[in-house]
Amino acid sequence: MLRSFFIALSTNKSFRSFSEQSSLGRKVSQRFVAGMTVEQAIAATRQINAEGIAVTLDSLGESVTEVAQAEASAAVYHRLLDEIAAKDLNANVSVKLTQVGMDIGDELAERIVGEMVQHAAQIGSFVRIDMEGSPYTERTIAMTEHLNARFPGAVGTVMQAYLYRTEADIERLLAQGIRIRLCKGAYKEPAEIAFPAKPDVDANYVKLMKRCATSGVFCGLATHDEAIIDQMRAFVAQTGLDKKAFEFQMLYGVRRDLQRKLAREGFGVRVYVPFGPEWYPYFMRRLAERPANVLFLAKNFFKS
Repeated sequence: MLRSFFIALSTNKSFRSFSEQSSLGRKVSQRFVAGMTVEQAIAATRQINAEGIAVTLDSLGESVTEVAQAEASAAVYHRLLDEIAAKDLNANVSVKLTQVGMDIGDELAERIVGEMVQHAAQIGSFVRIDMEGSPYTERTIAMTEHLNARFPGAVGTVMQAYLYRTEADIERLLAQGIRIRLCKGAYKEPAEIAFPAKPDVDANYVKLMKRCATSGVFCGLATHDEAIIDQMRAFVAQTGLDKKAFEFQMLYGVRRDLQRKLAREGFGVRVYVPFGPEWYPYFMRRLAERPANVLFLAKNFFKS
């Protein structure tokens, strides 16, 4: 019930406008968003890197409707890539295709992201193309394939375990050596295309994470579910799989204790660090994914 509520709120334009413009909204978002500026995001990256943890930088935004907006979003990413290279940060970037013009046209988005991937390849970095709702799934995969053919190893995408099609999509991408970030999924999808029950999503996630981790392609396992993480720990112990054959990926502000524990155990860990004034849809999806975050915010809101 809470999941549906927060997903619905994530698309509410009036509440979004109020929240993003209010000091109260920005205060609430601070737990999961690393500030409004590139400088704040870079500072957060340095702090996380100092703990032996890698970072993916995500300039928040989506669903742009003007070419100028798409170009402005891309400019932020080129600046991030320059900062990563200049400051020798253990970081890469993640971008949504609707943030760089996919709703205007696929050719525009592919041209803009292609320039970003080329930039990343030149500095030895990487671009993760984020996955959005199911209407974008096939288009996102196809664009990732096109760009990987041009810049092998410099681009990857995200697979969502709650979709029935994901197992076949993972095999398709792994066959091309394309790096995958496996998550459960944060959008509301109909039962015709997605597992409606959480236990089924979890079971599919576990199956797919083992496939990704043993594929020989470096993949990210994006989860804060400690029971699933414990299953992966046990799988590594049983099989002798190299702890660096994959990495655990978590979100900024969520289970920092677990992030540090896994890093101390020798696992690769990467934290997604989102930033920027267009934080509202992202924030609401984080509350939808993990209702415990609502209680956490309520308990800590008035603490300094």
